[in-house]
Amino acid sequence: MSNDVEHAKRALRAELRERRQLLSDAQRDAAASAIAARLDELVEASGARSVSCYLSATNEPGTREFVSAAVRRGIRVLLPVTRADGLLDWAVATDDEHVSEGMFGLPEPTGEVLGPIAVNDVDLMIIPAAAVDRSGMRLGWGRGYFDKTIGSMQRCPPVYAVIYDSEILDSLPREVHDQPVTGVVTPSQTLILSPSRH
Repeated sequence: MSNDVEHAKRALRAELRERRQLLSDAQRDAAASAIAARLDELVEASGARSVSCYLSATNEPGTREFVSAAVRRGIRVLLPVTRADGLLDWAVATDDEHVSEGMFGLPEPTGEVLGPIAVNDVDLMIIPAAAVDRSGMRLGWGRGYFDKTIGSMQRCPPVYAVIYDSEILDSLPREVHDQPVTGVVTPSQTLILSPSRH
């Protein structure tokens, strides 16, 4: 692993995290509503009946409005549950979502936990990111959960990262384990970046 790449990633994550913390509640709420509408359109356009998503933390672009609406519409939504071994378990989202604090202080569902392979059945993956570049390379928050999950799937469905508009960058530092995404969903657009990904 290149220390220069790791250092560049750490510095970029810190800058992106700081930028997100400067957003007002009104800006976050508006972004969450816009993202929910775009994710609804994406699910509709792809014909997905089962998706994986995540419960957004305070500083992340909001996904909870989308998750609740999708569950009410009968879409099966799997939410990640972190494990100490670096893998993700999954829980099926319910309409009365009870949330607990996961290993890294991130919100996680409290329902029945399914193993890591449960995600193999989804038609669409919606994942968090710090930034994505124009080639579809994703910068996560450094724990590798989603890179590991995507990299181990035999038949990976389209993967979209949810970010703010300012987090689409020209290029990102990358390492060999980093996994690209199909596209991004931001408050203003849904963009396909790496169609050859699937």
